[in-house]
Amino acid sequence: MSALLAQVPEQMTRAQLLADDPWWLVLLKTVVILLIGPLLTVFLIVWERKAIGRMQNRPGPNRVGPGGYFQSLADAIKLPFKEQIIPDGADRKVYFLAPVLSAVPALIALAAIPFGPQVSIFGEQTVLQLVDLPVGVLVILACSSVGVYGIVLAGWSSGSPYPLLGGLRSAAQVISYEIAMGLSIVGVVLYSQSMSTGDIVHAQAGGWYFYLLLPSFAIYLISMVGETNRAPFDLPEAESELVGGFHTEYSSMKFAMFFLAEYVNMVIVSAFATTLFLGGWMFPFVGLDSPLNRGWLPLIWFTIKLFALLFGFIWLRGTLPRFRYDQFMKLGWKVLVPANLVWILIITTIRAIRNNGGLTTAQILIGGAIVVVVAVAIALLVPEKKQAGGDSVPVTGGGFPLPPLDLRVPDVPERGAGKRGRRVAGRTSEPAQVGAGKEGSDGTV
Repeated sequence: MSALLAQVPEQMTRAQLLADDPWWLVLLKTVVILLIGPLLTVFLIVWERKAIGRMQNRPGPNRVGPGGYFQSLADAIKLPFKEQIIPDGADRKVYFLAPVLSAVPALIALAAIPFGPQVSIFGEQTVLQLVDLPVGVLVILACSSVGVYGIVLAGWSSGSPYPLLGGLRSAAQVISYEIAMGLSIVGVVLYSQSMSTGDIVHAQAGGWYFYLLLPSFAIYLISMVGETNRAPFDLPEAESELVGGFHTEYSSMKFAMFFLAEYVNMVIVSAFATTLFLGGWMFPFVGLDSPLNRGWLPLIWFTIKLFALLFGFIWLRGTLPRFRYDQFMKLGWKVLVPANLVWILIITTIRAIRNNGGLTTAQILIGGAIVVVVAVAIALLVPEKKQAGGDSVPVTGGGFPLPPLDLRVPDVPERGAGKRGRRVAGRTSEPAQVGAGKEGSDGTV
């Protein structure tokens, strides 16, 4: 009888296991989910500073704690005691609400991420996930996008031009890159035939989507950097032209909440990428029945993949300069979105052909390679369009405020003291004497 009872939880689905969780286990998972973001933020800040310092051949934080790793903890203790400065022209209600609206959705989104398979916690069978919704993908997308509106409201409510420009940039940014990110997930949903994050992980048992859907993965990686306002897409908080951007007028704990939201959003999009494209908690090249994919070990594999993506954020910040605003918008609307639409069309065509049984996967790949080679050959054979007017440069600068090429700057005539000084210098033919007089004779000054 006990053996039969032991087999019952294994036959239950993830949703049934989660629905059977007692209240104390739900409370424990909730507390852990809420603590993941702040704890990883404290670690990521000092890790980023030390990693970029190593890339730039400097030590980074090395004073507070062993190896300087307590620097973020010291900053977290210091920030709440800073003076709060509120501009006179600020809309106080929205000014106070904006940091909360930016930080709270970031903490909630991790609830739909599956961190591992079925485990036993204090004798209770459950899965390492708080909720497994049929539309879990949409919930995570909604939480990651709603947080950006906190940035928009912060810029508007501050009553200052620099935060307002940062908020407007953020509004354009979230529209541009949220569309690209959503389109990159369409391929995953088509292949897994589900929007549940747990089902998407199980659907990758036969192959991870990062190489089966490589264009979707590449577009998602670019979009998640733009979505989190990280370099080289940190236009809403560009120090070179907007001081601090949307949080210029924020200080003390409100500034810390914006900082927390940025790093928690990095964790969310990285965990989401791990779930969608990197097999989630699964170990590579083994099946679900392998001992490496049972118990608490999958939590380690998920963490390794998560930190690899987080290091990509740090690497980008230490490597690439900030984009210009026109380059940023052009990449989103003219490159990512059209490429995503074409890729979705290709995916639907391939799946329709495979479902009808017309061609095998190898035949489809060979045909696609032939089409790509022909398209590249045609693009190389088409002659380039010559610019009108040839290589001549217009004398007036072509409409730009440039001086003409034949401009000659006249010599400035000498006047007054300059002319007299030149005459005096011409009469003095002897070089100046150094060390003359008594000081020069006895060697003392």
